[in-house]
Amino acid sequence: MTRTERRNLRNGLLFISPWIFGFIAFQVYPILYSLRLSFSEYSGFGVPAFTGLANFKQMFADDLFWKSAYNTLYYTALAVPIGVVVALAIAIAMNQKVREVAIYRAILYIPSILPIFALSFVWVVFLNPRYGLFNAFWHIFGLPMVDWIGNPAWTKLSIVLMAQLGAGGPALIFLAALRGIPKEILESAEIDGAGTAKKFFRITLPLITPVILYDIILGLSMGLQVFTQAYILSSGAAGTTTAGPRNSLLFYVFYLYKSAFQYTQMGYAAALSWILFLVSVLLALLIFRWSKSWVHYDIS
Repeated sequence: MTRTERRNLRNGLLFISPWIFGFIAFQVYPILYSLRLSFSEYSGFGVPAFTGLANFKQMFADDLFWKSAYNTLYYTALAVPIGVVVALAIAIAMNQKVREVAIYRAILYIPSILPIFALSFVWVVFLNPRYGLFNAFWHIFGLPMVDWIGNPAWTKLSIVLMAQLGAGGPALIFLAALRGIPKEILESAEIDGAGTAKKFFRITLPLITPVILYDIILGLSMGLQVFTQAYILSSGAAGTTTAGPRNSLLFYVFYLYKSAFQYTQMGYAAALSWILFLVSVLLALLIFRWSKSWVHYDIS
């Protein structure tokens, strides 16, 4: 390198040094430290004691670990595909040529930018078995009242429904994808006699599959890390930070939190976090491999 290139490199590193320091101090170091803790017994005080694979072996005999894993996968398997359908439906509605469409777009998007803890508190009121809005709607059609928070058969479904309030964000991305489809292709299909349904399933849907893949990966990441909703709804149900009736709201990150800060098992919580990381990477790789058969990146 010339003298000028070395000076430019030095100046560049100097300017980005605050970011480098923050990245190492607040991301790299905590990741490596949590890896060390996952092989240790640590209560948060004193010095971690190395225990090898004891924390990982403990998981296989831990019923709460399997319960939390089941609850999380159950929630993710429902919330992600339903979220894709809801977001796409909202995007199609946003794409209609009607008067005051900008106002309708704002109304559909606003819930997605509200803090999740605020939405969770509002959701507890909506789901109240005695005076909640949902049961009032159920009553109009003569359906029986549902205990959304106290009945373990409905608790996870209530959070799945709540997740759809955030569909406005992905809907804007879907809207951009819909706007990016060349009109010439749709007009040619109309000339050939294609109806609305055929144009959607044969042209529109294949052309927005990259965005669908993005939404699935994003939903998978958020679904596996669901915490706030379960924490607040379970608190509203039992009056304490429990995991809801029959641990039906004991999601994986919720159990990780309880292990670390309620049971003071920092080492076990660190091991749980690494299992979550590995499972997330594995699922993402499987989805990317599966996407090769249905995602189309080229219009031709």
